Amino acid sequence: MKFLFDRHKKGERALLVLPLAPRGVDSERRAEEFAELARSAGAEVLDQLAARTDRPNPRYFIGTGKVDEVAERLKMLEADLVLIDHILSPVQERNLEQRLGVRVVDRTGLILDIFAQRAHSHEGKLEVELAKLRHLATRLVGGWTHLERQRGGGIGLRGPGETQLETDRRLLGERVKALTRRLDKVRVQRHQQSRARRRAALPRVALVGYTNAGKSTLFNTLTGAGVYTADKLFATLDPTVRRIEDPDCGPLMLSDTVGFVRELPHDLIAAFRATLSEAREADLLLHVVDSADTEQQVMQTIVNNVLEEIGAGDLPQLLVMNKIDLNGHPPQVDRDATDMPYRVWLSAAGGDGMEALRTVIAERVGAEQVRGVLRLPAAEGRLRARLIELGAVRGEQYDEQGWVLQVEAPRSRLEPLLGHNLDDRLGSLLARTE
Repeated sequence: MKFLFDRHKKGERALLVLPLAPRGVDSERRAEEFAELARSAGAEVLDQLAARTDRPNPRYFIGTGKVDEVAERLKMLEADLVLIDHILSPVQERNLEQRLGVRVVDRTGLILDIFAQRAHSHEGKLEVELAKLRHLATRLVGGWTHLERQRGGGIGLRGPGETQLETDRRLLGERVKALTRRLDKVRVQRHQQSRARRRAALPRVALVGYTNAGKSTLFNTLTGAGVYTADKLFATLDPTVRRIEDPDCGPLMLSDTVGFVRELPHDLIAAFRATLSEAREADLLLHVVDSADTEQQVMQTIVNNVLEEIGAGDLPQLLVMNKIDLNGHPPQVDRDATDMPYRVWLSAAGGDGMEALRTVIAERVGAEQVRGVLRLPAAEGRLRARLIELGAVRGEQYDEQGWVLQVEAPRSRLEPLLGHNLDDRLGSLLARTE
């Protein structure tokens, strides 16, 4: 689908406009992050301009004097793109483009562009396109002068016709409906896959955290999956799920999710609800934190706010303080008053503290091993098959009453199948091993 927008096609040499951050926020750190977002999108950052916005200008968001300063700096730098670290209204974005003569992109548009570049799975591409179209729909309100022209005219075409704006709105609406239908099918498939994992009774652990905290590096260290990692924002977007057969903490399902960032667009969170469902449906969240970051508390708050928004705010969390190789902190496990581990200090890249993390994961997801003898009547063949699928059956015999199974597996894997009266079902032969 093609829209004939009369907008400037270039947009690689960028001037950043940074509205002063509210009190309590490190403006310098925020400026660095926005510049990194711009570079992640492929822009060449030429310069930055701070702008006071105590009373945002309804026409431009920034003041008219600052608009003139931006215009002069654009001309001097020969820049063809202005990136503004704030959410602009469609009218403000249009007015700035008309006044400056170059493309203007706000924070939401920039993040959407990065996501469009980084999404590789079919589902991820659909979600990004849907989010971009919904964002674009708000930009169709009189944004381009040619949209006021009528299609009518000529023999057989005379009459009221429809404006180009109406045509674009209609085509965009049809595309949004089609994408929504396709995503619904993908989400049904994902839900079925999730149900299959639940039937397998494997504990589910999800990595969450601020972008660039080292989640994918930790994921690779735990699973050997070879997920792409890089020292940049949103290095990976598509969720990755792997089964871990580690004797210390497995078997379990571990998922790596998209990293969060401050002021993540709400439309994007809504569009990525299927991707983020890996976090929402987890038994334990590993909240990965860059322990060398001076704003780590702010980052933790941002991540927790997004988790609340997607319905995962009440799930059990284990703080993983990563990158101790950068701040000299020793690897260790912190426990609360009830002796429950709540924080692990480690280096995913260097490997320090990884054994402690595996032990703590096992402790938090209930990996207590149980073994015993289970008798199943012939009518419970499906339960027997699921126990075999779990790898919980160490031996079996069959007689006229059914199966006699020798069972050994983590308690967390057996209880969803056999119930909380697991000890009674396994009988007096039950033995526990730590």
